[in-house]
Amino acid sequence: MDLILQAVGNVGFPIAVSAYLLVRIESKLEALAASIARLAEAVAGERRQE
Repeated sequence: MDLILQAVGNVGFPIAVSAYLLVRIESKLEALAASIARLAEAVAGERRQE
């Protein structure tokens, strides 16, 4: 918590909030990328079966 408060004091509130949101959304973006890759494989598999 002290690190967060120090970051807000040093770089400002908008930058601290942006960094926090980027850290939180990173895992969701990785899961989304994996889902898109699986979807692309499924679509490619369907095309081969036709």
